[in-house]
Amino acid sequence: MLTIKRILVPRDFSACSEYALMQGLDLAQRHGAELHVLYAEVLYADAYAPTPRQASDAALRGRLGESLGDAVPVRRAVVRDVAAAPAIVSYAAEHEIDLIVMGTHGRRGVPRLLLGSTAEEVVRTAPCPVLTVRGKGGEAMPFGSILVPVDFSEHARMALRHARVLAATLGARLDLLHVVEDQLHPAFYSFTVHSLYDLRPDIDERAQEELEAFFEATDGPDVDAAFHVRRGHAAREIVAFAGEAHDRLIVMATHGLRGLDHFLMGSVAERVVRRAPCPVLTLKSFGTSLLGEPLRARAPEAAPAS
Repeated sequence: MLTIKRILVPRDFSACSEYALMQGLDLAQRHGAELHVLYAEVLYADAYAPTPRQASDAALRGRLGESLGDAVPVRRAVVRDVAAAPAIVSYAAEHEIDLIVMGTHGRRGVPRLLLGSTAEEVVRTAPCPVLTVRGKGGEAMPFGSILVPVDFSEHARMALRHARVLAATLGARLDLLHVVEDQLHPAFYSFTVHSLYDLRPDIDERAQEELEAFFEATDGPDVDAAFHVRRGHAAREIVAFAGEAHDRLIVMATHGLRGLDHFLMGSVAERVVRRAPCPVLTLKSFGTSLLGEPLRARAPEAAPAS
């Protein structure tokens, strides 16, 4: 069972943030959590941006329903900062938020409060897990299948532990995906080897076996799981697979880093958040988890003595 006591939903009154609000409400009801609804007033923002007056109690109650007060405790806040992301992250830290649920428009560089341009920064810097959603629906989305990208790191194991609990709670199945990034650079290092498959022709079969072993060695409830191996660029293949398999949620870890050229989920996560066709739950490699314990990777088991 996940431990979620406080959920934060940043709101900018766009269709995406309203959809995130419904997702946050649904999760708050499921876990008996307190719902924080935050409007970040950006200094020097576009004159046509929404104003805090639009975050009135009456408007919020009209959106969530008359029974909200009895079903979920709600706290509303307006904060000011030079940008939306720092305001969201600071509020989350100050109020010990367990989960941030926010909308993303899937684009960047818009000089006003659009959470789609803010989501990647929040994913990278927030002190807690972040669920990003994209959509215009008025109801919470059912999570029938969950995709877990795996690079065999302990960070990926941490994400898988959360995904197993989520799958058991929601009655969902898991898709475990490993992407083989088939690149060897620079070419002058070898005159004959240009691909990982030149070195290991059976790499797909080995990766499949390792995925199954990785799943079995990771703590969590017994859930249905399928194992997949693809070749290509990690973020691109994760997004493509999620669309093809109709996965309804991606669960992945982030190191909180940027600019790494190899397969570190911290660098991949932001690209997946921006392009994914479904919600993405990103988990930090530091801080607290949703499993009611410090977020730490499980140490590998010691090899038996020979």
